[in-house]
Amino acid sequence: MEREPMRIREGYLVKKGSMFNTWKPMWVVLLEDGIEFYKRKADNSPKGMIPLKGSSIHSPCQDFGKRMFVFKLTVAKQQDHFAAYLEERDAWVRDIKKAIHRIDGGQRFSRKSTRKSIRLPETINLSALYLSMKDPEKGKGVELEKDKRVFNHCFTGTCVIDWLVSSNSIQNRKEGLLLASSLLSEGYLQPAGDTSKAAAEGLSDTPFLDLSDAYYYFPDSGFFCEGYSSDDDVVLKEEFRGTIVKQGCLLKQGHRRKNWKVRKFVLRDDPAYLHYYDPAGGEEPLGAIHLRGCVVTAVEDMPDTKKYDADNILFEIITANEIHYYLQAASSTERTEWIKAIQSVSRTGK
Repeated sequence: MEREPMRIREGYLVKKGSMFNTWKPMWVVLLEDGIEFYKRKADNSPKGMIPLKGSSIHSPCQDFGKRMFVFKLTVAKQQDHFAAYLEERDAWVRDIKKAIHRIDGGQRFSRKSTRKSIRLPETINLSALYLSMKDPEKGKGVELEKDKRVFNHCFTGTCVIDWLVSSNSIQNRKEGLLLASSLLSEGYLQPAGDTSKAAAEGLSDTPFLDLSDAYYYFPDSGFFCEGYSSDDDVVLKEEFRGTIVKQGCLLKQGHRRKNWKVRKFVLRDDPAYLHYYDPAGGEEPLGAIHLRGCVVTAVEDMPDTKKYDADNILFEIITANEIHYYLQAASSTERTEWIKAIQSVSRTGK
């Protein structure tokens, strides 16, 4: 008898883009018949779905020299790569293999309801459109200045929609937003600056903005920004001498804009520090939390987390100099594990 597929495992993994060698954190859900991945845990519609029927999994995958603990899923001619920590990777691989084995043994599932991701007409070729947009005869990145920051090799959201209209790729600007959002989602465009980044993170009605103050760039254009730093924390080498006690992905609330971002956290003891990184790559941390003498507690409610399903997963770190950090775990069990680990380190570490 057929039944709806059940959830087996879910959590944050880092996924490689389908076109570019860019890695982005995704909320990944393993079902009995496939893998769905979402930009954020709170999203109702997945960015994509990988069926497990006819698939094969390879682990360890050593296709990327500098990125460890990768596993690869292959379905027909499509390959998808995910990265995690060693223990997490092995657990995901073990559960995926079991699911594939059951499907190969004849287990069938029936989905009474489906969740749809954004789909474009089959006539739209994003790769060809991207190459056409980069054609120097049809347009190129420019230098823009805003809030004492100089953005090189980039362009505005309005310019993108204007170009799509002029090239007859779309019929109206509303269609242009859908197409530009797809280019952004697949990594053909990247946000530059606070306005476009906030929209891409889900803080606007659409991930792409048809605005003159929303900046974007091509990922291989040589874009850079002068006069801007993403974090004010100064990280000293001494902080990294401590033994790694725990690591994993959590959501962190920003101090200024109060938005939530996925960050990779590494907890160290002696000295007691919690460093956080961009999970998509980069060896340098975005910031550090000195845990000596800190207070860490579970938080049951926050006004800024209504749009996120944050029941029983929030916790707060208050440092000795009274800086507050709000974090979200993937589950109440994981929250408890982080709280206990941080409490232990804060008491014993320097």
